[in-house]
Amino acid sequence: MNEIVIILISFLFFIILNNYLVKKKFLLNYSGSIHQKFSGITNVPLTGGVFIFFSILYLYFNEIEAIIYLFSLLFILGLATDLKITNSPKIRFLIQTTLLFFIVYLSDLKIAPTRIYLIDLMISNVLLSYIFSTFCLLILINGSNFIDGLNGLLVGYYLLISIIFYQLDLINFLDIGNNNLLFFLAILFILFLFNLFEKSFMGDTGAYILSFFYGYLLIKIYSEYQIFSPFFVILLLWYPCFENLFSILRKFQLKKSPIKPDNNHLHQLIFFYLKKKYKIKNIFANNCGSLIILLYNLIIFSFGIQNISNTQYQIILLILNLFIYCAVYFKLFTYKYNLKI
Repeated sequence: MNEIVIILISFLFFIILNNYLVKKKFLLNYSGSIHQKFSGITNVPLTGGVFIFFSILYLYFNEIEAIIYLFSLLFILGLATDLKITNSPKIRFLIQTTLLFFIVYLSDLKIAPTRIYLIDLMISNVLLSYIFSTFCLLILINGSNFIDGLNGLLVGYYLLISIIFYQLDLINFLDIGNNNLLFFLAILFILFLFNLFEKSFMGDTGAYILSFFYGYLLIKIYSEYQIFSPFFVILLLWYPCFENLFSILRKFQLKKSPIKPDNNHLHQLIFFYLKKKYKIKNIFANNCGSLIILLYNLIIFSFGIQNISNTQYQIILLILNLFIYCAVYFKLFTYKYNLKI
């Protein structure tokens, strides 16, 4: 009952905050931003990350107390990016790397054995283990920022992961706090609806905080419960991580800077295809593209959860998944640029 009251109060506060920021014209998406290009509207509050940050503090303050100050600095970095205070990608990346390394070090965040010989050999060294954990979180955070281009896509993706872990908790496969999960599910669902109907966007703050929290949580859960395959964790986080790695490789091949943004991410190609093929408005192409990707990931996760302890099964599913991604990407890319193959 208390959780329901807190959710309702949080929801009311969220609405008041959004309206206030719109009136003050503060912390809003602007003309020329990624969200504006794909939705066609401006003056939407970038408050999703703020809501997520304080929700996490409320739920898990005691568990992350040791790193609360560095976690808050990561929040401030996202906020500074949304406010256009830090415009240099290189400076942001340097600050991200420094903050994440100290968070990993202070919380002793080490990835448990992965059953991959070379990786396990590397992480057997404490310092290399910290560096590897930092690298994984960097890939996840920046990949999550990449996919935050369509309404509801980022928050919807992590909502799906929360649902998976809520199911595992219900069947007593894991014991990770049913009430906290349910509360966070409600918060994410509210944000998903706000995001989908363009009443609030996540912003860089949301991408940083949400992805770091889930990355941190999944590393901790896997280290404690090594009863499921590490490739199940990879499967859950595959989309933002692979989007980032694929983007880097794609840009290197095109001799472009890997930190320079472009409009050739998968969700952007899907948006372009729907808009051009079916002659629909931005908002419909935006929401349909987001829901298509989320539905696909829901199907993948549903297959993955069937046999989460079987590493071979998870590897086959992951490879098939990446093959489908590349095939769809190649088809949509050639469609956008009318390439003759």
